[in-house]
Amino acid sequence: MPTNAEKAIEIWKKLEGKPEGTGEWLLVDQARINMFADATLDHQFIHVDPEKAAQFSPFKVTIAHGYLTLSLIPHLQGGIPMADPKGYEGIMMGINYGLDKVRFPSPVKVNSRVRAHRELMTAELVNPSTIQLKQKITIEIENEPKPACVAETLVRLIFA
Repeated sequence: MPTNAEKAIEIWKKLEGKPEGTGEWLLVDQARINMFADATLDHQFIHVDPEKAAQFSPFKVTIAHGYLTLSLIPHLQGGIPMADPKGYEGIMMGINYGLDKVRFPSPVKVNSRVRAHRELMTAELVNPSTIQLKQKITIEIENEPKPACVAETLVRLIFA
């Protein structure tokens, strides 16, 4: 008798190479940038000092840390609807397994809005109770031609 993961992998395989959807917009304001700077101890002026950034930064405003943008992926993709809810039947939990590739093509300027686009690259049955998804996440900046971040994330779905 097939396990829940073995049943689900057939659904996930059909979704490979297809866009999964787009999430909601999120404002990246100075308070959020400052909290991230405090959490990571990265207080470089381009992130936390608006006056100095206006004077010395090529962007003329503060910008979000690249890793702040990356860390927003779980929240930003949380609003993307499941492509096929049956692929989650019997799931116990999902865990971040890692990243294959991350790029930051454009900075997120203070008070910009960002959102995520997600595409399933591959789905693989790791063992009878685990599926690994490789997803391409593109973080778009409102009214900007280049994305803030493009990341290939690895997520493991653990089934009962």
